[in-house]
Amino acid sequence: MNVIFRAADASRPRLVARVVAQGALPEATPAAVAEAAKAARFSGKTGQVFETFSGEGDAFVRTAYAGFGEGKSDGRGAALEKAGAALTAKYLTSGETAMAIDFTGSGLSAQDVAAVLLGATLRGWRHDVYRTKLKDEQKPSLAEIVAVGVPEGTEAAWTDASAVAAGVALTRELVTEPANVIYPESFVARCKERMEGTGIEFVVLDRAAMADLGMGALLGVSQGSVREPRLLAMRWNGANVSKPTAFVGKGVTFDTGGISLKPPAGMEDMKWDMGGAGAVAGAMLALAKRKARADVIGVCGLVENMPDGNAQRPGDVVTSMSGQTIEVINTDAEGRLVLCDALCWVQKEYKPAQIVDLATLTGAMIVALGHEHAGLMSNNDDLAEKLLSAGKASGDKLWRFPLSPAYDKLLDSPIADMKNVGPRFAGSITAGQFLQRFIENDTPWAHLDIAGMAWSDKPGATWDKGATGFGVRVLDQFVRDNLEG
Repeated sequence: MNVIFRAADASRPRLVARVVAQGALPEATPAAVAEAAKAARFSGKTGQVFETFSGEGDAFVRTAYAGFGEGKSDGRGAALEKAGAALTAKYLTSGETAMAIDFTGSGLSAQDVAAVLLGATLRGWRHDVYRTKLKDEQKPSLAEIVAVGVPEGTEAAWTDASAVAAGVALTRELVTEPANVIYPESFVARCKERMEGTGIEFVVLDRAAMADLGMGALLGVSQGSVREPRLLAMRWNGANVSKPTAFVGKGVTFDTGGISLKPPAGMEDMKWDMGGAGAVAGAMLALAKRKARADVIGVCGLVENMPDGNAQRPGDVVTSMSGQTIEVINTDAEGRLVLCDALCWVQKEYKPAQIVDLATLTGAMIVALGHEHAGLMSNNDDLAEKLLSAGKASGDKLWRFPLSPAYDKLLDSPIADMKNVGPRFAGSITAGQFLQRFIENDTPWAHLDIAGMAWSDKPGATWDKGATGFGVRVLDQFVRDNLEG
């Protein structure tokens, strides 16, 4: 969605929208329009949209009002985003090619306006590359948003917000693409293509390099696939600090479960089992595009989990890069095997000040939290609180789960240092306990299980059905709040 800015008295499209607080139509609203809004029970609640038409002769103007609720400071940004998103949702396939949003006399700040535009832009994202039979009325027509009468500083605020929108779009793109298009090698190529010219530095390890480093856990997952594994590192150095912050993502580009094969029904969804890696890539793009004053390394462990004759078997023992041995009880608990070697590598290579990993790790997390929050586990209360705060501010909501030695014991193996799964209960927590065993020197670390949040079977406020882009905004907000000062 292209966003442009015009003066209040400039020409504008025939579709003109205004964003209003609850019970507060603009003073200049014609009496007949106000009465019509009342008759339609439009009160300006968050996300409500009311439309009316006026004209002279053959010409007409289409006017819309979108509500953002009571305008309270707590949750104000999210409400404004929903107002912008509601306008896009209504007019995306309407036949209109441009929509003016008139902020003249609205009293909204530059940040408020940027929030409206961000919501409108995020809701307009679609991936129709493979849809060749869409009817005209199904095709997106709205391509441009014209912001009219904005306060001073809006264009700078939008430059910042649009970087986040670009990061979310990249994550959605990576998560949405089918597994025959996005696999470890093409994931790397797509990231390089989208980040060209941003200043991000890339390091890519192939199978041979990972074997030399002893990444037996990650490579064990990939050995049943003809798709070559990759470890991708992306560095944005905007602060020149001695120890960067590390974001690490699980990138299983397709997960059959391996020999512990998943049921066929719904397996097609497992193209988004790389949602953690997708979120890390999107966050890195957002940070680079807005030139964040922070030093961040994003690492993606990229594999495909397939069940051929060379695939890893239940009962196999693998040796991780850390030297710890793992008895593979279930080959469908593969994400933690990928992450443990990626975590070990980033600690040895960069000695980060803190680490946040993201993964669509466990179905148990969806059982626990549904599709409302991602799970958070951490060895550091301060880091956990900062992430919870960033989640609340960004809308990428998190909920903390406990870690303790009692859960850790559930992973003990009779023949190796650990098993890759525990018993049925507390499955998400034991996955976090597994990862914690690979954190060295008490480095502050947090694990975000985003299994219930990376993909949605129904439209949300700022996304259509499908990939949500979850994770980009919480990481970006965390950097804003804690690394940039």
